[in-house]
Amino acid sequence: MDVIEVTEGKTTFFVPVQDNREQFPPGTAPVFFNRRMELNRDATVLLLSVLKPSDYLDAMGATGVRGVRVANECRIPVTINDRDPEAISLIRQNVARSGLPVTVTCRDACSLLSEQSFDAVDIDPFGTPAPFVDAGIRGCRRFLLVTATDTAPLCGAHLRAGIRRYFARPANTGYHGEVGLRILLGFAVRETVKYDRGIEPLFCFAREHFVRLNLRITRGAQSADRAIAKIGFLMQCPSCAYREERPGMIPATATCPCCKKPLQPIGPLYLGKLFTDDILVQMQEQLAGSELGTQKDLEKLLLTCREELPLSSHYDYHLLSRSLAVSPPPVDMVIGRLRSAGYAASRTHFSGTGVKTDAPLPVLLAAIGTSKGA
Repeated sequence: MDVIEVTEGKTTFFVPVQDNREQFPPGTAPVFFNRRMELNRDATVLLLSVLKPSDYLDAMGATGVRGVRVANECRIPVTINDRDPEAISLIRQNVARSGLPVTVTCRDACSLLSEQSFDAVDIDPFGTPAPFVDAGIRGCRRFLLVTATDTAPLCGAHLRAGIRRYFARPANTGYHGEVGLRILLGFAVRETVKYDRGIEPLFCFAREHFVRLNLRITRGAQSADRAIAKIGFLMQCPSCAYREERPGMIPATATCPCCKKPLQPIGPLYLGKLFTDDILVQMQEQLAGSELGTQKDLEKLLLTCREELPLSSHYDYHLLSRSLAVSPPPVDMVIGRLRSAGYAASRTHFSGTGVKTDAPLPVLLAAIGTSKGA
C-alpha cells in the first residue's frame, strides 16, 4: 500500500494514496480516510481533552488516525479496532510512528463491545451507525460518540432507507439537517432506554455531509424515563412552513392553522437540548490555546451553538423570503425585529440562513417581508 504523511493538530500519520481525479477520492484507497472530516476529528480531540475519560475505543479505526490523535493530543489510554487486516497493518504503522502505548485489535466491533467495556466508545462507520449503536451502548461506561454520514436517509431524501434504519419517518424539509440529527438522537434514546439508561447530549451537531452525537450515558430507570420524555414528533404542514412540537410516543392528529390541512408527523425524534452549556464553555476555553487546523471553524461553531435557542426546529428565512417574493433582509435584522416584537430568536449552527424563534409563523413572515417588522 502506497502511503503519504499527513498532519492534523499535533499528530503526523500515514494515510493511503488516493486518486484525487475521482469525484470521491477516499473511495479509491484500500483503507478509508476522508480529509473533509478533519473538523469532526478536531472536535473529538477538543471534547475528550475536556471530558478526560479513563480510556477510549476507536471502534472502526480504518487508518487509526482518530485514535492515534486522541492518544497523542489528549494523553488518554486508547484502543483502536478494525475488522479489516489491511487496515490493521496501517494502524500498526501509525501507532509505531507515534511511539505511544496504543492497543490495536482486529475484531468485529459488535463482538468486541459485547466482551469488553470502555469509558468512551467512538463509532464512526462508513455510512449508517445504526447496526452498531446497541453494542456501543452496552460496551461504554460513560461516553458514547457516534458519527453518521448517511444524511440522505436521515434527512428524508431517501425516505424508505431512513425508515428501515432508524424506525422513524424523516422528512426532506427546509430544516432537514436538524431533522436528521434529531432522528439519530431519537434512535439512540430508544436503543439506550431498554437497558434502564438515559442520555445527556453534550455536543451534538450537524455539518456538511455528517451528523455527530457526543453523549453521556446516564444510569437508572429514572434517567431512562427522563430521556423518553424528550421523544416526540414535529408536526409539519405539507403546504407551508408551519410546524409544531408534539411530545409523546404516538403522534396526535392536528390541522395547520394557516392552511387548514392535516399536519404530517416527522419522527419519533429527540425534542430536547443538543448541548450542555458548561461543556461548550470548557471547549471554548480549551480551544483558545490549541493547535487545531479547524480552530476558526470550531470557534464559530461553538459560539453559535452556545447562542442557539433550545427549540426543535428552525426556519430557512431565505426560503420564506422566496415564498413571500421579497429579497431576504440581513439575518441580524430579522432576529432584531423578532426580539423587538417580544420573542426569542437566534441563529442556528445548522444553516447560515437558519433562524430559531418562538414567534408564531405570521410574526416571522412579517419580520422578513416588511420594512417595519412585526
